[in-house]
Amino acid sequence: MANPLIATKLQIPKPRRDLVPRDRLTTTLEHGTQSRFTLISAPAGFGKTTLLVTWLAGRTHDAHATAWVSLDRSDNGNAAFWTHLVAALQRAATDLGQDLPAQLSDEQRPDRGLTVALLNTLADLKGELDIVLDDFHVIDDAEIVDELGFFLDHLPPNVHLVISTRSDPPLPLARFRARGELAEIRSADLRFRPGETADYFAEVMKLHLASDEIAQLGQRTEGWIAALQLAALSMRGRDDVSRFVATFAGSDRYVVDYLVEEVLRSQPEEVRRFLYGTSILGRFTGDLCDAVMGLRGSTATIEMLDQQNLFVVALDDRRYWYRYHHLFADALQAHMQQADRDRLAERHRTASVWFEAHGDRGEAIRHALAASDFELAAELIERAMPEMQRRRDNSLRALIEALPDELVRRRPALSIGLVGPLLQAGLVDGIVDRLNEAEGRLRDEGPDALGKYVAAIELYRSALARMRGDLEAATTHAQQVFDLAPTDAYVERAGAAGFLAIVAWSRGDLALAQQHWRECTGGLLHVGYRSDALGTLYAGGQIALAQGNLDEAERIFRRGLSTAAEGSGSALIGSADLCVGLAEVALERNDLATARDWLEQSESGDLRGMPQSPSRRLVVHAGIAFAEGDLARALARLDDAMRLHVGDFFPNARPIEALRARVHIPLRDWSAVERWHRESGIGPTFDTNYVREYEQMTLARFLLAKGENAAGLSRLDDLFDSAAPHGRLRAVIEIEMLRALGLDAAGDATGARSALRRALDLAEPRGQVRMFVDEGEPMAALLRAAAKARGASPYVRTLLAGFGAPRPARPIAHPDLLEPLSDRELDVLKLLRGELSGPDIANELHISLNTVRTHTKNIFDKLAVNSRRAAVRRAEEMNLLRRDRP
Repeated sequence: MANPLIATKLQIPKPRRDLVPRDRLTTTLEHGTQSRFTLISAPAGFGKTTLLVTWLAGRTHDAHATAWVSLDRSDNGNAAFWTHLVAALQRAATDLGQDLPAQLSDEQRPDRGLTVALLNTLADLKGELDIVLDDFHVIDDAEIVDELGFFLDHLPPNVHLVISTRSDPPLPLARFRARGELAEIRSADLRFRPGETADYFAEVMKLHLASDEIAQLGQRTEGWIAALQLAALSMRGRDDVSRFVATFAGSDRYVVDYLVEEVLRSQPEEVRRFLYGTSILGRFTGDLCDAVMGLRGSTATIEMLDQQNLFVVALDDRRYWYRYHHLFADALQAHMQQADRDRLAERHRTASVWFEAHGDRGEAIRHALAASDFELAAELIERAMPEMQRRRDNSLRALIEALPDELVRRRPALSIGLVGPLLQAGLVDGIVDRLNEAEGRLRDEGPDALGKYVAAIELYRSALARMRGDLEAATTHAQQVFDLAPTDAYVERAGAAGFLAIVAWSRGDLALAQQHWRECTGGLLHVGYRSDALGTLYAGGQIALAQGNLDEAERIFRRGLSTAAEGSGSALIGSADLCVGLAEVALERNDLATARDWLEQSESGDLRGMPQSPSRRLVVHAGIAFAEGDLARALARLDDAMRLHVGDFFPNARPIEALRARVHIPLRDWSAVERWHRESGIGPTFDTNYVREYEQMTLARFLLAKGENAAGLSRLDDLFDSAAPHGRLRAVIEIEMLRALGLDAAGDATGARSALRRALDLAEPRGQVRMFVDEGEPMAALLRAAAKARGASPYVRTLLAGFGAPRPARPIAHPDLLEPLSDRELDVLKLLRGELSGPDIANELHISLNTVRTHTKNIFDKLAVNSRRAAVRRAEEMNLLRRDRP
């Protein structure tokens, strides 16, 4: 009996009109025709057929003919497969030999002679031919696969085979890959990228979602096209789109229906049981699955799932660790049979024990909690706490709070361990009772138990006192830590030194604060608490800035970055803030380009900021805007900084509200400054509290700006008497600078010259520039007069050079340049001529190594070269290196 020919299987499906362009993939397919074989292998719903149809429809030339076969289960008969393939070839190429049989009967098994004849006929074809076998995963006939392998091995160079499949075919893929004869498109390539996801919802589905909602769906679906479509269908007509996006998971009925229909139903019962049972694992290996499922041979099962593209993702090159696609795992759990649900706790407990035995305590804790085995989870969390505290792991609080509170209170270590995260979040209610209760339980257990934790308890009491503003009590409790903690209790003693530093800082004793910070940093680094140490180094840098010592501040911030770079692993919290600190130093030196470089570096994905980082970064951006004369932008940045401001234990010595008032003063927006003055609570009587010093200085500026010179100068006298004895030299420099301006405005030229000279004498060795330049023309006039005096320092001319609008970077253009070089890129290019290394260039220009690398890459691109030597040679040919800077 002849096999019937189904003509529709030979027709290339028509492309839909409402598709997202995927030029990167169609280009890959077009380039792939230069090889022998293209494999498109991905799970169901990843758009394989749609991609093929779009590619073929978008071809702009007729040089390639296409033979298309849409395969189904009925093609597993050898004769049926070859009948359709031959018919597709004859349909695609009219000059294909007509002596080949159009149909084969079930009894007429194709032999090697037919394949050879077909190959010879294809070799005689004029022009190129692409053969597309869509849905090849339905073919499980070994004879077809073997014969197709022979066919592929001997394919003439004018013929290209494309296979689209949900699972890798049992063809010698490694051999073709090694020979460079295989082009591949896999699920990672087919996933929708963020821009494609946005286009799909807006242009195709006509759904207008917020960018964060699109990002959430893209992350949740992992770019799986079918899931995005199902999500879009679910959203149509909904009023609660945002809520749907937040909760969308594999338990959504459309996703479940699709996966059950397309994937699960076709799997054998033992495979479905394996999928359900192991879906609880965030990642898995064969050994782990054996333990959880109580069987053997899981490795072979996983390899089969991987080969069949059954929504498993290999996590390493050795293909040892795997995970399920997140939505697939969700769908499995939503569709799980009751028998599997009854064993969930047991399987989670087994997984917990396995992970603990194999050194992954985080997964062990997660599974213990999922099993509701809270005693096991509590034991594991206690073991994990020291390392989590060392890494400043933000998940510690959530893990402890996942336990019953009664259990936590019965275990003082956990109860005390929860206090730190609660204090960091500003949640102080109940902390005193928790500490007292923990101390009572420890006393009941004996002196050894209490001795282990008493220093930590006193440390947290010091923190509570600091948060209440009770500096005396904070000092007393911190001193208690030194009295109670043994000399090798580095963490507790370092913490106590930190709180003593904060107390001294809050009182304005900056030298003592810096001494305590050094002690704190040393203790933390001794026990490997590098992330905590970054916070102390940031604080030390800020104190150096307050002392007016820019070189010392830079040294401390750079030490922090070096500390952050030591070792391996994820970026440390606080590393981004150190870059912000270096931007502050550069801004004080009036090096705006370097300040921007450091701010850009602080936003790099390689660094992590503290919660205060966004606000700190915006404050420096505001300073740059002010320096450039864009006061409206400066205010906008400060408004954003206020909105994002997060408090901490450090004294808020430069309130953002006062910074805003300082921008309003040159704008002469007296109503805004008056409003700040009222809300600040600063009275007519001088307050010696150091934390209010910056606000007091702002008020003095305001008084002088309004012409109330006597009141302003009186306020400056009080500020000097408060700041000078404690070595707050930056404040002293600013006081003398403002005094010079006030005296000059009052007609006291001699007094103004003396005050300016004192300010210059203090500022010159410290490299201060911006604080003078920000005062504008009145200060420039004083400096011009000072420059004319006999023996005037070159520093005065340096300050004068900084006045006026900073020169914008003028691009260095040339007819042969692909793009103009920026001013900073030219700086880097000039240094590339020498023997300086990348780090040396970074130090020379006071920018980060990553920024040097970015500039170097841009230089190579613009000069169309790929090496340092070639870049220098090309620049010399174009006479770029002899140009003066604008």
